[in-house]
Amino acid sequence: MSITNPKWRAALVPLFLAAQILVVRAAAGGEHPPPAPALARFPAAFGPWRLFGRDPIDAAVARELGADRLVSRIYVETPTGSVASLLVAWFQTQREGARQPHSPKVCLPGAGWTPRVVDEVTVDTRAGAIRVNRYVVDKGTQHAVVLYWYQTPRRVIAGEWAAKFWLAADALRDKRTDTALVRVTTWASGGDQAATAVATGFARDLYPALREYLPR
Repeated sequence: MSITNPKWRAALVPLFLAAQILVVRAAAGGEHPPPAPALARFPAAFGPWRLFGRDPIDAAVARELGADRLVSRIYVETPTGSVASLLVAWFQTQREGARQPHSPKVCLPGAGWTPRVVDEVTVDTRAGAIRVNRYVVDKGTQHAVVLYWYQTPRRVIAGEWAAKFWLAADALRDKRTDTALVRVTTWASGGDQAATAVATGFARDLYPALREYLPR
């Protein structure tokens, strides 16, 4: 039976998770978590984007996220007036027993958003191209485009399984497991294509700036 067969993949999942837990646990004893980043001082302006305002997160939601640093803001682009919402949840460690990022793949439907399109897009930035997730979601009469990715000191990761693999690999190599979940949301009142263009434009300008503020 081919390993690409869904039954084989399903059987390998618990084995992979067990191996990942063992690797991270083995590395945790010598882990050297970095100092927490000063995300509260993340720039109010970068590229053509300017801070429009904070987007407060409900205290119960913040506790559920369990991030060590949490930033939620709304930016506006000049001179177009395009708006983008930014959420960065940074975790100092992912060792056993610590909080880990909540995947928007679960959180968005849990908040009542129905995915209509699920894929990945490439964003070309001055710090290099990154591959990120794109969700086109609906909630009643609301329509939005959501980009999200996992950002570690070494790389940007789109997939949840890839994030688990690199967590184990980097725990062994670097003795650290810090990561950030980065989520960008734009509203698709002008259509999915226009909203995607705004979201990718924001991500293109955001990534190099954010990279300087997260531990390297």
